[in-house]
Amino acid sequence: MTEPLWVWAITIVAIVGLLAFDFFFHVRKAHTPDLREAAVWSAIYVGIALAFGVLVWVFGGAQMGAEYFGGYITEKALSVDNLFVFLIIMSSFAVPREDQQKVLLFGIVFALIARSAFIFAGKAMIETFSWTFYIFGLILIVTAGRLLKPEGEGESEGADNFIIRLAKKYLRTTDHYDGDKLFTEVDGKRVLTPMLLVMIAIGGTDILFALDSIPAIYGLTTDVYIVFTATAFSLMGLRQLYFLIDGLLDRLVYLSYGLAFILGFIGVKLILHALHENNLAFINGGQPVDVYEIEIGLSLTVIIGILAVTVIASLVSPTGKLKTAVNNIQRIAYGYVHTEYHGVEDEREANYQRMLEAEAQLTRFDADKVKEHMEESGVTWLVDKAHRMHADATRS
Repeated sequence: MTEPLWVWAITIVAIVGLLAFDFFFHVRKAHTPDLREAAVWSAIYVGIALAFGVLVWVFGGAQMGAEYFGGYITEKALSVDNLFVFLIIMSSFAVPREDQQKVLLFGIVFALIARSAFIFAGKAMIETFSWTFYIFGLILIVTAGRLLKPEGEGESEGADNFIIRLAKKYLRTTDHYDGDKLFTEVDGKRVLTPMLLVMIAIGGTDILFALDSIPAIYGLTTDVYIVFTATAFSLMGLRQLYFLIDGLLDRLVYLSYGLAFILGFIGVKLILHALHENNLAFINGGQPVDVYEIEIGLSLTVIIGILAVTVIASLVSPTGKLKTAVNNIQRIAYGYVHTEYHGVEDEREANYQRMLEAEAQLTRFDADKVKEHMEESGVTWLVDKAHRMHADATRS
């Protein structure tokens, strides 16, 4: 690490201070942030990240500054994409709106800890094994292909993911919330509430996200300080951003495609760099390969350009609007299927009525295209299951 220890100390203290401020002044008392609060604090955290980037540019030089901004923008885009999964998880567990802030802040803290471990492990691998960049490049290319693959039935992350199944099997849990408490008493016995299960689910998915995000940012810079700060600042303010854009999340239907191209681009960049620095005996006789290396300036331009096109296309495309409607009904139906966390029958019925209203919205679109999109994403299977469950509940 080229940065002095005192720089690291100040940076870590500042980040911990921001997280503590978030908890004591916003999250400790359960409430639902209004649009103004979410917008103001989202802008503040983005402003802090940009101001830090300017300082890096001024004191570290243009190369270092460009690496920070490239890493920050990439990690921020990946973090926004992660919010889709958080939305499904909290919908599956029917987390009360006013308690969602606590879950999100836990997710941010856990992600920062998990990704810090991956960051230093990745740096150790880079310095120890010459083939690390090949591995990172292949991981990103495979991830890009996975993002381009339509999600089929049963593939959604939610209340049935592997980590939650283990938690339910080996831990004593209840299906009912007790405010935002992690533990409660049932029949005189201390048990876990669904709130803790939600945090376990989000923490588990954070680990999986780190497997993609850390190789991606190491494709832009190998400076561990830049990797750490870009990752940390991309996570800061994510809680406020969730409440600001959760109504727009479904509109960003092409974001996964944009991220796929970005991760694929960085994956190719990593492999080209690995070839340029090659010393593996079975490649070119252990000699470096004379290939073109993608500079950070071009990388930053490509990342910004792809994200801009992705967002604009999502907002104006008629197909995007159809996918928005399909994504909406998918999330509602998923929440209904996992009714064990909805408590009373009235809540379950209200959720079912919302699903019917979402289905009615689909009549605005071409029926054949609706059928195609719903079958491609597995929503038809999910909605049919919800209808069967409601019919069974009505008969009983």
